[in-house]
Amino acid sequence: MGNPEHVDRIRQGVTSWNEWRLQNPGTKPDLWLVDLSGQDLSYADFRGGNLAGASFGEFLIGAQFDRADLKRANLIGAQLIGASLEEVDLRGANMTGANLLGANLRKAKLSETKLISANFSTMMTNLYRSPFVHGGLFNFPERRCDLEDADLTGADLTMANLTDARLAGATLVGADLSKAVLVGTDFRGADVSCCRVHGVSAWDLKLDQTTRQFDLVITPRNESNVTVDDLEVAQFVYLMLSSDKIRNALTTIGEKGVLILGRFTPERKKVLDAIRQKLRQLDFVTMMFDFERVDDRSFTETIKTLAGMSKFIIADVTNPKSAPLEMQATVPDYMVPFVPIIEAGEKPFSMLVDLQQREWVTAVKEYRDIENLIDKLESRVVRPALELHAKLRLKKARKVQIEALHE
Repeated sequence: MGNPEHVDRIRQGVTSWNEWRLQNPGTKPDLWLVDLSGQDLSYADFRGGNLAGASFGEFLIGAQFDRADLKRANLIGAQLIGASLEEVDLRGANMTGANLLGANLRKAKLSETKLISANFSTMMTNLYRSPFVHGGLFNFPERRCDLEDADLTGADLTMANLTDARLAGATLVGADLSKAVLVGTDFRGADVSCCRVHGVSAWDLKLDQTTRQFDLVITPRNESNVTVDDLEVAQFVYLMLSSDKIRNALTTIGEKGVLILGRFTPERKKVLDAIRQKLRQLDFVTMMFDFERVDDRSFTETIKTLAGMSKFIIADVTNPKSAPLEMQATVPDYMVPFVPIIEAGEKPFSMLVDLQQREWVTAVKEYRDIENLIDKLESRVVRPALELHAKLRLKKARKVQIEALHE
């Protein structure tokens, strides 16, 4: 436990504590493993103090540290779940492994702070039970970790989990985000310029025109710096630079990629899932696309991109709606084997006969039920598609024919 004298002082309240700190400026507070959960410690002076939790530190859950001074404090492993740290000063503090699940860090000062493996993700449950804290039960509203307008300049966020965290307007210039998890993270209006983002996992980021993301370093510290200007393309550019990795990725997609098109209604999804499972057994890498998921311009662009990467395409045209329009926009542009399938008793859409004038569109494969389709998938769908792919490959590799007019 912490120093008994220090524990007694903090129990007397923030005013008494701060007066004692003024009288003893050289004393470093030792509150290790002291239960401060749920207490209002706003404006308290904990500079250089030891509030570390290590493996037992669930003693800061729900505490309020608004505008408190925690510069250079030891908060390694601290459990600050649901804590309020608005405008707190944590500059130079060590918060390695700290759990800030659902915490409020609006306008917090976190420059040069060690936040290695810290958890800033969303609190998904209303109740949090702790075996270490008196009473054991905390009632929290479900909320995202909020770092709006926080200053994280030069902070070490290596391997930090920022899933769904809100960093709108935050400053992260020069921060290290290596191997950090950025899934659904809100960077609107934030400045992430000059961050190191090697190994970062960035998906579904919220960005806008006010997000500054220049000179992002995508290489590790032991290599020469290579920079990009977009968080979402950082992973891809690094993959391109690693020739073996990009070659393997392109080979896998080009040689094993199969695009499955159809509708994701309950009855049709069963068919698509069965096809996907069978193709996996045949060692193919499947990509599945719902015709009616979206209706903006990117819909056609997405399907074209996936089609261009595929070895062949299987499209369930049973009871189609938007499918005919998208196929008409896609099939003519790519010499990729296209195999339409349909359930017995259904009629193909009329436009399909025009698409079949292209040699890469096969006859419609009619199946009785899922069992019949899966039983014949390899012999009547996959094998003919592979044969057609080989034929088209030779055709695309054919040399340009030249007829000399000067002879």
